[in-house]
Order: sequence, then structure tokens, then C-alpha cells
Amino acid sequence: MIDFSHANSAKDYKRQMNVANDISGQVAAGEKRIVGVMAESNLVEGRQDLVPGKPLTYGQSVTDACLGWDDTTRMLELLAGAVQARRKLGKA
Repeated sequence: MIDFSHANSAKDYKRQMNVANDISGQVAAGEKRIVGVMAESNLVEGRQDLVPGKPLTYGQSVTDACLGWDDTTRMLELLAGAVQARRKLGKA
């Protein structure tokens, strides 16, 4: 299990895509020890502060900064393709 966020992305939520690209390459090449990933993701990218009297943005984190919906779907498609490639290697 690999955490794309925090130390692996140098605490920059946007760098999670770099980590996803690297891990996807390893999975596609046949690495079987990678069995899952964790990513910081929400509907709206980034994070927001809780400010009294200020309305919150729906779908945006108030804790850790997150990838938004579009980057999340690209990341999941990338990972799914890597898993499919790894499965083909196992059948070859």
C-alpha cells in the first residue's frame, strides 16, 4: 500500500500525479508487491480554512489539500491501465 500524499509528494498535493505516474509504471512493469494506493482527493482541488461567517466551498477539504475531480479521474484511469498491463504480463 502506497500513500501518494504527504512525504511521497513532498506535501504538495499536486505532486500526487507524479507519484501516480511513477507507481503506475512499476505496476505496469509487473511489480506485484504494490497492492493498493491512498490519495488525497475531493471534488474541488486544494483546501480551505474554516473562517467564522464565511461559507464553505462544497466538496473542498478543510484538512489536507486534495486533488480535484478531474485529476482524480485521470489518476484512476492511469492506475487501471497499469493494472490491466500487469495482468497481461501474468498471462503471457
